Amino acid sequence: MKKLIQGILEFRKNLTDEKSALFAKLALGQKPDTLFIACSDSRVVPNVFASTNPGDLFVIRNVGNLIPPQSEGLHDTSAAAALEFSLLNLNVVDIVICGHSECGAMKALIDGKDSCGSHLGNWLQYGKESLKRVKSGFTLDPSLSEENQLSQVNVLQQMEHIASYPFVRERLEKKSLHIHGWWFDIAKAHVYCYEESVNKFVLINEEEAELILKRLG
Repeated sequence: MKKLIQGILEFRKNLTDEKSALFAKLALGQKPDTLFIACSDSRVVPNVFASTNPGDLFVIRNVGNLIPPQSEGLHDTSAAAALEFSLLNLNVVDIVICGHSECGAMKALIDGKDSCGSHLGNWLQYGKESLKRVKSGFTLDPSLSEENQLSQVNVLQQMEHIASYPFVRERLEKKSLHIHGWWFDIAKAHVYCYEESVNKFVLINEEEAELILKRLG
């Protein structure tokens, strides 16, 4: 808590006229163009590694960066509600789902802590299909630990879950929405993007960034 309080004082001290004007503008409304779905892990901070400003991202963060599929979203409504709001009210045009290395939720799945009966176990049900795929031999990078392989495969699984919602499918069919799979390597501080053409996560460097932006038009 001491660090938080000191941080607030530092924020006030460094609040420039330009930043004050930005917050005054944001008070009138938000217009983010991207929904960013990330894990609750304290080491994963999208605004830091994507260098974004307040108002740029509409963010969902939860254990394991999971999104219940349409059939289950009627029961666990928080993530589904945020997904719906971002599209129907904010009209975001991009969705990024970002997994990360050394994810505690993925380790819990591997360790069998996904049994129903606890809040964590109930929530991790939405990652069980990812675990089944890895256990059946599907992987994107066999050089990674099982935990990190699962984390990457889980990104793809959650992309499928997102696409199961009718209001998402409608926009995908109209090409007014794009879903991106990202993966953050904590140790290297590298961000990777899933490339379907090569079926793997590729480092987002200058060359890859140019390819992504070119696809988006």
